[in-house]
Amino acid sequence: MPSSLVAAGEPEPPGGAVTQGAPHAVPRPAEPEGLWGDAAGKGAGVAKGAIVPADELPIAQVLVDVPLPHLDRPFDYVVPEAMAADAVPGCRVRVRFAGKLVDGFLLERVAESEHEGKLAALERVVSAEPVLTPQIAALCRAVADRYAGTMSDVVRLAVPPRHARAEAERAKQDAASRAAEQETAAVPPGRVAEPAARRTEPPGTPGVPDALGEAETPAAPCTETEGTSPASDALSETEAPAALRTQTAGTPVASGGPGKAETLAARGAQIPGTPQAPERAGAPAVPGPRDASDQRHLREAGEDLPGVAGSSGARGPQGAGRPDAADLPGRKDAPDSMDRSAPRSLSGRRDVPGPRDASRRPSVPEREGVPSVPEREGVPSVGEWAAYPLGESFLQALTAGRSPRAVWNVLPGAEAGPRWAAGLAEAVLATWRGGRGAVVVLPDGKDVTLLDAALRRVLGEGAHVALTADLGPAERYRRWLRVLRGQVRIVVGTRAAAFAPVGDLGLAAIWDDGDDLHAERLAPYPHAREVLALRAHQTGAAMLIAGYARTAEATRLIATGWARPIAAPRETLRRHAPRVRPAGDDAELARDEAARAARLPSSAWAALKHGLASGPVLVQVPRRGYLPALACQSCRAQARCRQPPYAGAAPHPEVPAGVDAPACGGPLALRGGHAAPYCRWCGRIAGMWRCPSCGSNRMRAVVVGARRTAEELGRAFPSVPVKTSGRDGVLAEVGPAPALVVATPGAEPVAERGYAAGVLLDGWALLGRPDLRAAEETLRRWMNAAALLRPAAELVVLADSAVLAVQALLRWDPVTHAERELAERTVLGFPPAVRVATLTGSVNGLREMLADLRLPEGAQVLGPVPVEPARGAAPEEPQERLVVRVPPAAGAALARALKGAAGVRSARKAPDLVRICVDPIDLL
Repeated sequence: MPSSLVAAGEPEPPGGAVTQGAPHAVPRPAEPEGLWGDAAGKGAGVAKGAIVPADELPIAQVLVDVPLPHLDRPFDYVVPEAMAADAVPGCRVRVRFAGKLVDGFLLERVAESEHEGKLAALERVVSAEPVLTPQIAALCRAVADRYAGTMSDVVRLAVPPRHARAEAERAKQDAASRAAEQETAAVPPGRVAEPAARRTEPPGTPGVPDALGEAETPAAPCTETEGTSPASDALSETEAPAALRTQTAGTPVASGGPGKAETLAARGAQIPGTPQAPERAGAPAVPGPRDASDQRHLREAGEDLPGVAGSSGARGPQGAGRPDAADLPGRKDAPDSMDRSAPRSLSGRRDVPGPRDASRRPSVPEREGVPSVPEREGVPSVGEWAAYPLGESFLQALTAGRSPRAVWNVLPGAEAGPRWAAGLAEAVLATWRGGRGAVVVLPDGKDVTLLDAALRRVLGEGAHVALTADLGPAERYRRWLRVLRGQVRIVVGTRAAAFAPVGDLGLAAIWDDGDDLHAERLAPYPHAREVLALRAHQTGAAMLIAGYARTAEATRLIATGWARPIAAPRETLRRHAPRVRPAGDDAELARDEAARAARLPSSAWAALKHGLASGPVLVQVPRRGYLPALACQSCRAQARCRQPPYAGAAPHPEVPAGVDAPACGGPLALRGGHAAPYCRWCGRIAGMWRCPSCGSNRMRAVVVGARRTAEELGRAFPSVPVKTSGRDGVLAEVGPAPALVVATPGAEPVAERGYAAGVLLDGWALLGRPDLRAAEETLRRWMNAAALLRPAAELVVLADSAVLAVQALLRWDPVTHAERELAERTVLGFPPAVRVATLTGSVNGLREMLADLRLPEGAQVLGPVPVEPARGAAPEEPQERLVVRVPPAAGAALARALKGAAGVRSARKAPDLVRICVDPIDLL
C-alpha cells in the first residue's frame, strides 16, 4: 500500500482497494482464481467453509461508511451465493473493513474485479431495500465533490436511518398483493374481477395507475452512456429498444475500467431473485402520462422533445440526454460556472409560449375512486401566478414537461393565507399534470405545515408527503419509503428533503433561500439551494427559487443567465404592499424629543393602537429571551462572566502559580425580572458580579428580548391579549381578533385576514452585526414580517431612513438592493462573486495543511487570524482560521485540492483536526 495514502502500521482495507494510480481504481486479477482463494473456480470442488460466489455478477462495489477522506471511494467485495438475491444495488450491507464490521451501501455489481489477490466477502445484507438509488448516489457524489467532503458523509444526510418495523410493513403489503393477484388469476374467462382484487396500492395513492395495459409497462431508468443520441427522448416506452428498458444499477463512482466491468445494464438482466418491479430497482420508476400519445401531442403543438436542463425539450421517462454527474464540475452550464448566455424565455426557448390548447395538454391518468387533479373543483389554472407577466408561461412550461429555471419575487399579503404557499402549490400542480415529480424545500416545520395545507387543497389527500425531523424515526422513514417505492412523487420538507428519492423529478423548488436554516450543520455543510441546483442540472428538472426578498446568490444566477426573474409590475406591488414609516431618523426625533430615550416611539404606539381596533398587530423583536445582554450601569462596559471556563477546572498549565486562570468571558443575561444574572456560555449564576473596570455591581439592559418586550406591551395595553412566538414555542397562526403578537424573526405566525399593523423594533441590532450578509439578512427578515400585513396597513420600522435596507423596504424593491449588494461584493472579492473556503484549526494543523495544499492558479490566501473559542470550551488550544478564495471557474479545482490535502493528512493520521468549509454562510 503506498505510503502517501496510508500511514505505516495502518491495517489494509479488504480487497486491496487502496492502490497506486487513480483514487477510484481497484486492480483486477489476471486469473479468476484470485476471487475464490484456493479453488480453481466455480466448477471445481470447493473446500468446506470456502466462499461460494454468486453465479452472476459476483463482485459488489461497496461504499463503506468511513469518514476518512483518503478512503472516499468504493471497495470490491465478493457476493456469496446465499446473498445473491438480496444484494441489490442500493441496499445496506455490513462488511469487514480494516478488521472491523462497518456499514455500507452496495453501489453496483459487476462481473470482475481489478484486484489481484483475494477479496473479502459481504458479511451480511442488512436489508434488500434499495435505499440509495443511482440518481441520489450521483447527487451525493456531486455534493461531496463541490464541498470537498466525503460521499459517506453526504449519504448520511441523504438516507435516513433504517427503521426495521416500518420497512417490514411492505412485506405484508406484498403478501396481500400476491393474494390479490392469485384471486384475479383464478377468475374464469369472461368474468370481471372485483375492484379490490385489482388494486396493488391503498386507495388514494397518487401517480400510480391501478392496472397497466400492454403499452403501459413501467419504464425503468437507464444509465446514460457516452454517445447517447438525444433523439432517444422522443421514443415512447413501447418504441424504445429493449436495452433502454432494462433495469439498471448505475453508480456515480466507477471502480472498473471502461468496457471491462459488466454491469446490470450491459448484461440486460436482473440479479436472480429480484422481482421485476420499480420499487426493487435502483430508483423507482412511476408510470406517468408521458406516453407515446402525449409526446405526439407535444410534437403537434410544436414542442421540442429532446432537451436538457434549461432547454425546451421534454424529457421522456428514460432520462436520455441528461448530463453525467462526473462531468458536472467541468460543465460550462453547471451552477459552478454559471457563464451561459441568458435564454430569451423561461423555458430556454427564443419565444415565450402562449396558452396551449387544452386538448393537447398531457393528462394525468385517473385512478379508481380518486378524481384526477384537473377535475377538482376550486383549483385555478393560474391563480397566484396571474399577477406576474411571466407567471402563466412558467406554469405552461412545467405542464408541457420543459425545465424552466426562475427566481420568483413573491407579492406581499396574506389575507387568504400566504401567497407563496398557494403559488408553490400551483407550480407543483402544473408539474404533476405534466406527469413528473416535485421536491420543495422550506426552512422550518412552520413553513412545511403551511405548504402542506396548500397542497392538500389543490391535490387532495395522499398525493404528497411532508418530511420533517419532528415526525419521529418510524413515521419519517415510512413516508420516505413511500417516495422511494414510487407511491408518491411530490415531497415537501426541510433541507434533508432535497435528497428525497423522487422518480422522474420535474421541479426542484426552494422557499426563502436566504434563511440560514437551509445550510447544513454537519460536514460537508452543503446548502439546500446548491444541492437542488446540482440535482436540477443532473436530472434536467426545472428550478424555482422563491422568496419575498432576493439573495446575492440568486441574483448572480440571473446575471449569468442560468435563471430568469419573475416579478410583479410596480403598479401591482403598490396595491399589495404595506405603508412603511421609518421612526429613527433625525426628522422623526425632532418632532418627538421623548423618542430619543423611549424604545417604542409615539408613532409606533399610535400605529399599534390604531391597528388593534380592527385586528391583530405584529411586533418583531430581533432578540429572544428576556434581557440577552447586560452592561455596567456606571461605565457601560459589557458584563461578562468572571468564573473559570468550566466547573472544577484544573489550573491552567501556562498560568504561573498565584495568578488567576483565564475567565470564561461569556456575556451575562437575565431570564426574568426577578432572576439573577447568568452566563450564556457556561450557564452558571453570576450573583456576586462586580465590574472589573469601575467596581460597580449595578447592571443595565443593553438589548431587550422578546419576552421583556411582551411584558412591557402588556402593561401599555392592559386590555389586549399578548401572544409570543419564538424559541419557547412557535405559533403557526392567530385568529382575526385583536391581539398583540410579539415574535422573533422567522417565528411570525400567519394571521387570519392579515395583520392590521406592524412594528419592527431595534433595527440597529440587525444592521449593526459584523456580518457580510447583515444588510441582506435584515431586509429579508423585515420583508418576511411585512408581507404578513394587510395591503396598505401601516408598518413602522425603528431605523434610520437613510440606510439602504430601509430604503428598499420603503419602496418594496428587493431586486435593486440585491443587485447593488452583488456589485459591491464583486468589487471587494466576496462571495458569491468568488468561491471561498475557510480552514479552521490549530496553528500546527493549518501549517501542515498549507504545506500539503496545491492551490489552483489565481487562488488567494488570507490569514490566518485568531478565532474565538466555542462557547464553554477550554481555551488551552487556540484556534485560527484562514480564508482561501478563487474565481468561480476555479471552484471545482479548489475543492479537489482541499480534499486531496485532507486525504494526505488523514492517511498520515495527523492529530490536529482542520475543519474545511466551502462557501460558508457566516464568512465574517
